[in-house]
Amino acid sequence: MLTLEDFKSGQVLLIDKPLNWTSFQVVNKLRWNITHKFNIKKLKVGHAGTLDPLATGLLIICTGNFTKKIDEYQAQIKEYTGELTLGATTPSYDLETEINQIYSTEHITKELIYDITKLFIGEIDQKPPIFSAIKKEGRRLYEIAREGNTVEIEARKITINEFEITKIDFPRIEFRVVCSKGTYIRSLAYDFGKALNCGAHLSQLRRTKIGNFHINNGITIDDFIANL
Repeated sequence: MLTLEDFKSGQVLLIDKPLNWTSFQVVNKLRWNITHKFNIKKLKVGHAGTLDPLATGLLIICTGNFTKKIDEYQAQIKEYTGELTLGATTPSYDLETEINQIYSTEHITKELIYDITKLFIGEIDQKPPIFSAIKKEGRRLYEIAREGNTVEIEARKITINEFEITKIDFPRIEFRVVCSKGTYIRSLAYDFGKALNCGAHLSQLRRTKIGNFHINNGITIDDFIANL
């Protein structure tokens, strides 16, 4: 059983983020429960790497003095598993927004899928989605997007260490990716569909590793609160 001093001196909590929760909602939920448990007003709590609401999996939560380690954890290599769907795109590159264009997939073969995968391994240029929290001229990109406006987004260098196709159940493709900090898997799905000339969007995503931290060692929010 962790004490108040444990949380203040610093803890790393491995949380399995549920679907439809923002990373900030997880932080706020844990902070509220910890502060109420120990009847205190304030406690530093932060997360090391945002997960989109439609993604599940490993979220590193740091408390107390360990919030100083957040940048260190964010910089580590990450692993994801997920699913992308061919033949359609969305403005957010995932299921947060409705499908805006349908494409023919008649030319797609398994061989072509595996060949295109090779193009995305190594250091590549990637443009973040406009539906992201990156700031442009002082505003979040998703704020601009939701107003129906467009803005030029600069590509960034990211590294894809591994990109493995684990299952093809057309038009759905399951995958595993090991990548650097700053990689948007939604953008990877969009760019993959563009390279296949058939469009694609991310339909499922789960983060399984950050550095040496693995989701197998994670706990749910409910279990954390129950054992607090």
